[in-house]
Amino acid sequence: MKAIVKAAPEPGCSLSDVSEPELRPGHVRIRVKHGSVCGTDLHIYDWNEWAASRIHPPRVIGHEFSGVVEEVAPDVTALKPGDEVASESHITCGKCRQCLEGKRHVCVNTRILGVDVDGGFAEYAVIPWENARPTNGKIPLDVACVQDPLGNAVHTVFAGPVEGQHFLITGMGPIGLFAVGVCKAAGAASVAVTEVSPFRLQLAEKMGADLLINPAKEDALKVLGARYPEGVDASLEMSGKVPALNLCIAAVRPGGRVSLLGLFDGAETPTLLNEAIFKGLDIQCIVGRKLWETWEQMGELLSSGRLDITPVITHRYPFTEFNEAMERMKAGLTGKVVFEF
Repeated sequence: MKAIVKAAPEPGCSLSDVSEPELRPGHVRIRVKHGSVCGTDLHIYDWNEWAASRIHPPRVIGHEFSGVVEEVAPDVTALKPGDEVASESHITCGKCRQCLEGKRHVCVNTRILGVDVDGGFAEYAVIPWENARPTNGKIPLDVACVQDPLGNAVHTVFAGPVEGQHFLITGMGPIGLFAVGVCKAAGAASVAVTEVSPFRLQLAEKMGADLLINPAKEDALKVLGARYPEGVDASLEMSGKVPALNLCIAAVRPGGRVSLLGLFDGAETPTLLNEAIFKGLDIQCIVGRKLWETWEQMGELLSSGRLDITPVITHRYPFTEFNEAMERMKAGLTGKVVFEF
């Protein structure tokens, strides 16, 4: 079968012929229909410092995908051939303290599809049955494939009250854009966003943002203060930039929350910690998706029609044209990129 493979410890990937993966106990075989590209895939493609320290080529990449179950192992009863499913990328052990306490999203033995084990940018994928999440037939597979990153947004938004709340979201990458839609679908009173890319600010407007701020051109805190003199109720940091984190702390009202999902570069991340302390803020560190609560929330939002994430899917490519897709992503000229298999 054809697959997108990190074949060697160097920049780039290749479209390679590889053996179809063997079905194992507790697993299902999926005929892949769609996949979406994550920033992690781009890091692997570029072969940055993180990728060089983590990936052991050859590796079939890709952890965001959807498709149709073609075969199930004899011990799998929850799924059957013909079921439409989407991938959850985190394979957890079910035995560590975190898993036993219902916190599988922070399992200490987590393995990630397309990173630690072969992923789904291929014609077929074999994954644990629990990681193949049914889409209930109401979610198109080209949308279902982006539920893994959408789940990050859902987890972050629902980490506190939403209905009637005023939000600030910093960073309009795909997850930040998803978060705008989730907030609006869940009844937020308003959503303000910050982003330096005019292209992504336009996408944020399409997703329902009420206030668009380009911090490279205007004083974001001043603009927010004029709109929200008492401060926003919650700020969601999606950019991984220190100025944005400080803005989140400064712009939120006393007693509000700051939810952090963006990852920061460097060993030290100076922040307005004293201000956060005196404001009595609830600072939350968000990782992954709650397994499986977040998936249930996503399924309800998408299948009900209240959440439409298609404006974020700006480009679609046959998976054989992955090089063009990666280069366009590197140029910052995309929202979410979806492959067709």
